[in-house]
Amino acid sequence: MDLQKELEVSIKAAIKAGHAIMEVYNGTKDMQVTYKDGDMPLTAADKASNRVIVDMLRKEFPEYSILSEEEKDNKRRLENDFCFIVDPLDGTKEFIKRNGQFTVNIALSYKHKSVMGVIYVPVTGELYYASEGKGAFLDNGSGRAERIEVSDCTDISKIRLVMSSSHGCAEMDRLIEKYKITNFVKMGSSLKGCIVAKGGAEVYYRFNPTMEWDTAAMQCIAEEAGAIFMQMDNTPMLYNREDSLNSKGFYIINNIASKLELQD
Repeated sequence: MDLQKELEVSIKAAIKAGHAIMEVYNGTKDMQVTYKDGDMPLTAADKASNRVIVDMLRKEFPEYSILSEEEKDNKRRLENDFCFIVDPLDGTKEFIKRNGQFTVNIALSYKHKSVMGVIYVPVTGELYYASEGKGAFLDNGSGRAERIEVSDCTDISKIRLVMSSSHGCAEMDRLIEKYKITNFVKMGSSLKGCIVAKGGAEVYYRFNPTMEWDTAAMQCIAEEAGAIFMQMDNTPMLYNREDSLNSKGFYIINNIASKLELQD
């Protein structure tokens, strides 16, 4: 499948959206923090980024569906083999904290599988991207992309575990205690999956629920870098679903030998 145009447009959209986000981040525009679904923050940057991305994707690919965190969900997308899955600002809590660990995520699913992923880091200018069968790449802001691959470390005593900066849980604490893990990488947003993809850590476990737009781009990038990405019950993560909640959790590992089990 040739996804060159889809990838090029998604990269342009992600970078342009990143610039809109930085206008808010740098104080050029008011952050306008409100809350949805109880404690989920929403800012002017989320809205500005969403407008940029959705407008560009609709213009270039009017026949594709779009599922975005900040758009009203049109269930007609379920009839479409192609669906863009968008998180205009992944890591809004990190954005509000101003720690730089937030991203723009754009993925494309085909028949429920993530086949393209773009993750842009507005603060650093880093760009991660991948498409099915073509490998995963990182442009560190220089304009020159290099292929990335997972680490080859499978020694459980040495593996590095990626942890969320904002979301802890009892299951993670038990996993750390069971395997006596001491090497941690704390990170926000979809950057956690990118860290595994580029070999900066071996394991990322997420027990808490997420949404399709949190994982779709990250999954394609991680898998194309050689990682294993599965739901916690060891079944594949599918996309463009009726229910967009990733209720089972998931894990990303560099090698099956790095798999950690809560139950013996």
